[in-house]
Amino acid sequence: MSVVLQRAMLNALKTRAWTLARASSPITNVGLPKLLRCPQRSQLPYAGCLQLSSTSAQEIPTDSSPIEEKVYLSESCVKRLGEIMDKGQYLRIQVEGGGCSGFQYKFVIDSTRMEDDRVFEQGGVGVIVDKESLEFVKGSTLDYTQELIRSSFQVVKNPQADHGCSCGSSFSVKL
Repeated sequence: MSVVLQRAMLNALKTRAWTLARASSPITNVGLPKLLRCPQRSQLPYAGCLQLSSTSAQEIPTDSSPIEEKVYLSESCVKRLGEIMDKGQYLRIQVEGGGCSGFQYKFVIDSTRMEDDRVFEQGGVGVIVDKESLEFVKGSTLDYTQELIRSSFQVVKNPQADHGCSCGSSFSVKL
């Protein structure tokens, strides 16, 4: 386990969110009422309604394959990013401590690339992930989903996540 991941997990263990995640695990049978208190996912201000979700992505690894330090983009994600971003802009994925399950995803449109950023490009659009956040999302697929109550980017099929909140914006990591 990397030093970055160990530090992040230690910080999460100290938070109330991590305690709540452990208390609402299937083992203790506390269940749904606590999970439903999760705050709504942050949305981009221009995430409008265009199409239904398509979670097909290229090269999604299976559980038995080694996890590449890569983030995959679904067709719907590539299409939506192409519609909302200007040239030179990227969607930045960050992982922060917090949320109902210990960690939460944050999405920001950014045109600044830092030295430790990894860029994943497909179909003329790009996603930026910093080195620390990549430890939590490597091997994941970024999708754009559209529901009756919201349209948003979501991290799906995250091999680093143990379980997540019912709202989909937070998760706990596999130890």
